[in-house]
Amino acid sequence: MTVLIVVIIFLALLFDFINGMNDAANSVATIVSTRVLSPRQAVLWAAFFNFAAAFLFGVHVANTIGKGIIDTKLVSAPMILATLIGAIVWSYVCTHMGFPISVSHALVGGLVGSALAKSGVKALVVSGLLKISLFIVLAPLIGLVLGYIFMLLVMWICRNRSPQVVDRWFRRLQLVSAALYSIGHGTNDAQKTMGIITMLLFSTGRLGATFHVPFWVIISCYLAIALGTLSGGWKVIETLGMKMTKLKPVHGFSAETAAASSILFSTFLGVPVSTTHTITGAIIGVGATTRLSAIRWGLAMRIVWAWIFTIVSLLRLPG
Repeated sequence: MTVLIVVIIFLALLFDFINGMNDAANSVATIVSTRVLSPRQAVLWAAFFNFAAAFLFGVHVANTIGKGIIDTKLVSAPMILATLIGAIVWSYVCTHMGFPISVSHALVGGLVGSALAKSGVKALVVSGLLKISLFIVLAPLIGLVLGYIFMLLVMWICRNRSPQVVDRWFRRLQLVSAALYSIGHGTNDAQKTMGIITMLLFSTGRLGATFHVPFWVIISCYLAIALGTLSGGWKVIETLGMKMTKLKPVHGFSAETAAASSILFSTFLGVPVSTTHTITGAIIGVGATTRLSAIRWGLAMRIVWAWIFTIVSLLRLPG
């Protein structure tokens, strides 16, 4: 059993690494597409702030994943193993194909699917699933609305400034917004893996009577996601930063700030949201301030279908 536990923890950290690799695009796509930083500089910047988030926020999202989706009394090591294998395979394939899917919902879908296969509907914590399901819809909409509002506000503030001055300002400010977004990404996404590992340790009697996230789990998960971000995810970066809509530094700043605000708000509520959903919605909202035709809606719909198919396929895969 000890060997199985070690293998599952390794797979969980591998999932966290792939999460960072896929979501590297979310953190740096705008700052790369606006040419503020080179791809390599951008992923270094994002990875640093991914890890820095470990010392800035609590573990609310980890608690939701660990005890707010599945009844911990019904959790078993093989169930967690099935969850991770399904989520890892799906996330890796989509990253390789350049689809910015929700790695977070791949994990939740796999967890629910394996729980249903093992114990049926009684294993599910309905209140937690409803909260997550609500934010599947709300996260991209909040990102879209905030992106649109922030962009309009910036346009009004800079209405009497020359384009050259505005571009110079926001090239610097985008470093701040990218850092803020990377902190939000790190604190929300790394905590999902923390929740899985802690659920495993608690269900196998290795944490005692109280559910809590050990410090070594926190550091390991933040380190894994930062290393994943550092490795890049160039196809997804190209999709989000260069194909969805044409961006300038002012657009990148608005999109990143809007997405970061939404993610940090969700983190404080303990909701494991999709950073991919949120930044994509923010980019669309910012692009829509120019004109609706500036958005490649066909590509956006392909991404939406990839999100939907992620949930459906992972619900079925572990069974």
